Amino acid sequence: MEAESRKARFRSIELRLEGITKRFGQMTAVDSIDLVVRPGKLTALLGPSGCGKSTTLRMIAGFEAPDAGRVLLDGRDVVAVPPSKRNLGMVFQDYSLFPHMTVMGNVSFGLRMAERPRGEIEQRVKDVLGLVKLDGLEDRYPNQLSGGQQQRTALARSLVMRPSILLLDEPLGALDKNLREIMQFELRRIQQELGITTVLVTHDQEEALTLADEIVVMNKGRILQIGSPHEVYEFPTTQFVSEFLGTANALDVQVVEALADGRCRAKLDSAECDCRIEIRKPSDSQKFRIGIRPEKMSISREKPENNSNYIPGIIDGLVFRGIYIAYSIIITDYDGKIFVYEQSVSRNKDMKFSSGERVWISWDAEASFTLN
Repeated sequence: MEAESRKARFRSIELRLEGITKRFGQMTAVDSIDLVVRPGKLTALLGPSGCGKSTTLRMIAGFEAPDAGRVLLDGRDVVAVPPSKRNLGMVFQDYSLFPHMTVMGNVSFGLRMAERPRGEIEQRVKDVLGLVKLDGLEDRYPNQLSGGQQQRTALARSLVMRPSILLLDEPLGALDKNLREIMQFELRRIQQELGITTVLVTHDQEEALTLADEIVVMNKGRILQIGSPHEVYEFPTTQFVSEFLGTANALDVQVVEALADGRCRAKLDSAECDCRIEIRKPSDSQKFRIGIRPEKMSISREKPENNSNYIPGIIDGLVFRGIYIAYSIIITDYDGKIFVYEQSVSRNKDMKFSSGERVWISWDAEASFTLN
C-alpha cells in the first residue's frame, strides 16, 4: 500500500525528441536524433565518451539549447522553457551536495526555496528518505556519509520535488564496483516503485543492461540501435553495437547454399557453418559478416559430430577470470583470431586446454547474428 501511495504522487509522462541537433563550432555533437521515452520506463543512453549522450541529456534538461529540433514533454515543446520550469529532476555524477548542509538540509532545499509549508516539507522529506533508505541520517553532513549514502541523498533531493521525469547523468560513476552493483538494484527498485519516467546516461554496458527497459546505443552523435537489453545484446545490428555491448567475434562468411527457414549455408574459408541470415537471391558472391558472443561458443579436442557450425583453431593464450576461462584462438587458414569463454565448473581442476593446443570451436546456428 505504501508503494502504491508513493507511485500515485508521481505523474509519468512521455518524452519525445524530434530531429534534435547540437553543434559546437564545426563539431556536431548530436546529429538530428529522434527518440521516444515511454511513460514510466527507464531508457539508457549508452555510448563511449564524446558520443553525444550527455549533450542530449543537457538539452532535455534545458541546460543546452538545440540548434534544431524539438523537445516534447507530454506533447508540449519546451525548447524555450527554462530548466526550472520543466519539472525535471537531475542527479549528477559528483552529486553536487551542499557540504555545509545536513542530509535534511540538502533534501529539503528545493521545497524551502519553493516556500512550501513546514509540515509538508517534513512529511515529504521523511517519505523520500524512507524510500532511499536513509532513515536516521537526517543530521549527518556529506563528509560523514559513504559514497552510496551521498548518492542516495542526491537522488532523494531530486525525488522530493516529485518531478515528471528523472534524469541521471552517470550517477554511479564515482562508486567502487561492489557498491555500484548494489546501487544498480536500488536505483531500479526505486524507479519501478515510483513508476517515474527516467533517462540514464552511462558508458557502462553492465549498468545499462541491468537498469534499462530500453537501451539507446549512440556513437558520433547518432543513434545506432534502440531496443530492449535482450535485443541489443543478442541481436546487435552493427559491429560497433555488438562490440560495445560486450566482446563479440566477427567472422566474414560467403553464402554457399540456400537452406529452408530463411537460413543459408555459409563458408569460412576451409570450414562451413549454418547461419540464420535473411537472404532473397543467394549467389556465390554474397558475403556477410556474422557475430557470435564468446560465451555462446565451445571448445573440444574432437571434431563435433552433431553441430554443423565448427572451425579448427589453435589456442593462442588463456586467462582465468573467476567464473570463466577466456581463450584466445587463432583460426586455422583464416586471417584473425576469436575469443571463447568456457565456464569454470570445478574449483579443483586445472584449466581444460593449454596454449598451443589444436582444438575445434563450435556454436549453434541460432547463436550467430548478421552485422551491417
